[in-house]
Order: sequence, then C-alpha cells, then structure tokens
Amino acid sequence: MLLKTIIWIYIILCVIIAGLNYGYASKAPENVARVIMWIWLIYENWVKTFIIIICSFLTLKIVGRSRKSAMRKRNLTGFILAALTVHIIMPLIANNYELYCYAMPLPWTTAPLRLLDRESAMYQTALRVWGAGGIMSALVFFVCISAAVLVGTLLFGRRFQCSSICLFNGFAAEVFEPAIPLIGKRKKVGPKTLKVLNVFRWIFLAAALFFTFYWILHLLGFILPGNIDVITKIESYKYLSGELLMMMFFWIAFIGRGYCYFCPLGTVLSLISRIAGQQITTDNTKCVNCKKCDDACPMSINLSEKEADGISVRNIRCVGCGRCIDACPTGNLFYATRFTGRRGK
Repeated sequence: MLLKTIIWIYIILCVIIAGLNYGYASKAPENVARVIMWIWLIYENWVKTFIIIICSFLTLKIVGRSRKSAMRKRNLTGFILAALTVHIIMPLIANNYELYCYAMPLPWTTAPLRLLDRESAMYQTALRVWGAGGIMSALVFFVCISAAVLVGTLLFGRRFQCSSICLFNGFAAEVFEPAIPLIGKRKKVGPKTLKVLNVFRWIFLAAALFFTFYWILHLLGFILPGNIDVITKIESYKYLSGELLMMMFFWIAFIGRGYCYFCPLGTVLSLISRIAGQQITTDNTKCVNCKKCDDACPMSINLSEKEADGISVRNIRCVGCGRCIDACPTGNLFYATRFTGRRGK
C-alpha cells in the first residue's frame, strides 16, 4: 500500500509540475517561470532520487519474501547508482541541474543537437542560464553517456541500459514493480496487443530517426522544408503525450514495462544487442516446464517452449531484466552475451 501511494504521488506531481514547466512557464512572468523551473529541477533530481532509493528497499522487502531476487538486486543497485550519478553528483560537479536531459542517447531525444544550433531557442535559453561553460558540460556529459551506453550494450547487451541505468521508464519497471498496475489486476499482454505494440515500436523509431536526421542535416547547413520551431514543438508534444503520459498510463492500467515495448532507444539497443550476442541460455536437463519464466517475463516472451529443448532464447523485446532467471525454480536459466559468457545468478 505504501509503495502504491508513493507512485501515485510521483505521477501526480510529475504531471502537474511538468505541465507547468513545459506548458505555462514560457508564457508566465520571468520571476514565476524561474520558480516553476526551480521546483521542476528539485523534483526531477532530488525528489526522484529519493523515491528511487526508498522504493528500491520497499520492493526488495516485498519480493524477497516470496522468491529469489538476485537479478532484481543488481538492477536496483544499478538504478540507485545511476540516479545518484545523473541527478546528484554530476549536477553538483558541473553546477548544472538540467544534465538529466542529456542522459539518454540518440535517437531518443534531439536536445543535444538543438543545443549545438546557436540560433535555436534552446541554445539561447541555455546560454543565458548556464553560460558557454554550462553548455559545454552538458554536451560532454551527453557524449560520455552515449559512449558508455554503446560500449556497455556491446559488452553486456540491452540489460546495461534498460535494466540498470535507464532513468525514464526502466527504473520504474523495477523500482515500482510489485505495485503495478495501480488500478485493477496485472494483465498479460496478448498476441493482438503485441502486434499493435510492435507497430508502435517502428512508428516511434521512424519518428525519432526523422527528428534526429532533420536536425543533423539542419546543422550541416542543408535547406529543409518546414518551420524549425514547429518541428521542435511537434517533437515536444510527442514526448509529453506519446512517451511521458503513455508511460505513466501503462503503470496505472497495465504493466511497468509498457513503454519499453516501443521505446525508440530500446529498439536501437535491441539491434545492437544482437551484435553483442545477448541471449537467455538454458539447460534442458533441469527444465521442469513449469512456465514460471513465462509468467515472470514483463515483455511477454515465451521462453518455456525453447527451454525444454535447451535452445537459447533471443528476442528483440528482451530487456535483460532477469525476472525469468530469478523465477526459475531449478536454476535452468542464464543471461549471456559474447563478452560475459554463460552466467547465472
């Protein structure tokens, strides 16, 4: 009950403060806009980190009573460290409390590209608030994060980002998991819904790539059709409605990993994970075909049909969370990439 209450507070505050910051602040008097921005930054950095830490311990207390949770502990440890780094330590070092906006690599957001355009509203605002040094620190932070995610995914698969450091939806799917959905009972994603989400995946990836290449070509000096301010607003509306609100809708009504089904960055990382050789390996001498792995998987992957034959599971939806590994009563499952080799709990 406490966990659900905290999530409701988190969602309500996020909708209200984000709405004020992204919708009203630009039209408000300067002193009011400054206060709204200050509240938003406190919420996004300190409050969010506090919630992640508290709810991680609550979740471990809940799941630890009923089943093994070795992979879950690793996930939560990763998210706590990521939150402390992205929302507390680095902003204090760089004296820039908006660094979290640059903690997700392309093509998830074009914010870093817009920050390179000295004519853009984002650059002008950042220059006035942060100064040239602050802009440079944000861009360096983005490059470092992007390089870390790329290398980490090549070594450890999609698990590195989606189940260890993603502070958009990945953290909530792990930190809040026992309390999701907030309304009704947990629903298994059916075949028809999977097909719809699969269509969304490629639509959102296409949209993300469009915005990314549009800004790259714009920065290279190409004359492009359309108004750049309108393009920017469309991307902002896509984020607020198709990603932020949709993500929270899934928490309320369906599953914590709902957004992960069509996250454009997740789709790119899943393709990179294939190069990394990400898979769930099995041992058919131990499988008792209890299907607990299928029930535990938040991405609706049917593992049991391959496990009984000792066939490794490779699926574009796998986020490497390890729920199936923790759920297996016989220790039949192992998470592996070419770099890590076969590893169990």
